[in-house]
Amino acid sequence: MSPSETERPSGAGSPAEPAPAALPAVAPQLRALRRQASLTLEAAARAAGLSPAHLSRLETGQRQPSLPMLLALARVYGTTVAELLGETVAGRDAVIRAADMEPTAAGGWTYWQAGAPGRGMQALRVHVPHGSQGDVVRVHPGEEWLHVLRGRLRLRLGDSTHRLAAGDSAHFDSLTPHRIAAEDHDGVDLLFVHTLLQSPTAALCLGPTPGDAS
Repeated sequence: MSPSETERPSGAGSPAEPAPAALPAVAPQLRALRRQASLTLEAAARAAGLSPAHLSRLETGQRQPSLPMLLALARVYGTTVAELLGETVAGRDAVIRAADMEPTAAGGWTYWQAGAPGRGMQALRVHVPHGSQGDVVRVHPGEEWLHVLRGRLRLRLGDSTHRLAAGDSAHFDSLTPHRIAAEDHDGVDLLFVHTLLQSPTAALCLGPTPGDAS
C-alpha cells in the first residue's frame, strides 16, 4: 500500500506516530541520500510535500516516516524504498526468497519488499492492522494493484466503497481518491504493486502529519 497527494484524515485528530526505534537505519540514510542528491533540507521537503521541520525530524530520528512518505522521498532522491531503509541487494536477481524479506514497520502498517529494487514497478507484501490509517485519503499519480491474501479489505474509490475478501483483487488509477482499511480485527494481508516511482514530475500525496504545527 505518497508531493500533491492529499493524504488527509477525515476525523479531527490524528494518532501519534509510532516510536522511531522501529526504523533505526532510516534517519541517517535519509540525510545521506539528500546530501548525495545535492538538495537542501528546504528543497527536499518542498519536493516531497513536507515541511522542512518535519523532514528534519525524520532525519534526526525524532519521527518515523510512513510508507507514503518513504515512497515520496525515494522519488525525490531518485532511489527506492529499499535503499532508504538501508537494505542492499546484490545484483538484479529475478527471484526474491522469503527468507530475504525483512519486515518493516511504517505508519502503523508492516510490509515486506516482494520485488527487486530499482524497477519500474514496486511490489510489497503488506499487513494492514484493524483501525490503522483507515481514515486517510490518498490521491497521487500512478497505478495500484492489490490482491487480498487473508482477511477482508474495505477499499473506498471516489464515492464507491468495495469490500474485498481473500482472493479478490483491485486495479485502479491512483489519482482516484482512495482509502484502505481492514474489516477484520486481525487485520488484512495484501500483495501490493504500484508504479509511483514512474511519475518523476508528479507529486505524491502526503498531507498533514502530527507535530508539523509545533
